[in-house]
Amino acid sequence: MKKIFSKIGQILTGASAVATLWAGRVMAANNPAQEGAEAVKPDGVPTDLLGPAGVFTHITTLMLYAIGIISVIMLIWGGLRYVVSGGDSKKVTDAKNTILYAIIGLIVAILAYAIIQFVISLIGAELDLENPPL
Repeated sequence: MKKIFSKIGQILTGASAVATLWAGRVMAANNPAQEGAEAVKPDGVPTDLLGPAGVFTHITTLMLYAIGIISVIMLIWGGLRYVVSGGDSKKVTDAKNTILYAIIGLIVAILAYAIIQFVISLIGAELDLENPPL
């Protein structure tokens, strides 16, 4: 019974998050403050949150690069630990775990990036305010 309530809570939380993001997008669609933001913005600074030149896209891309660099460093570190282990089974196991966790972390980061891009493309799509999708 406890698991059922937990799953229902997760579903409601997800639905609330989607509804909140959608409502924010609808409210921002005809926002006159955007014109003021465009007027005072310096050259080269993105004002859009979504889209190919949006702030979220830049942040997620930067984070993916950082995670990729950290993952490569951890792979090298695990390889060095494996080579230097000298046949000690505990050190070999620790080195293999370092390599395994670096690979798993990289896969999770790539999947998270794909999910974020998918959600941003859904939210960033032009909404018909008279016939909303929800």
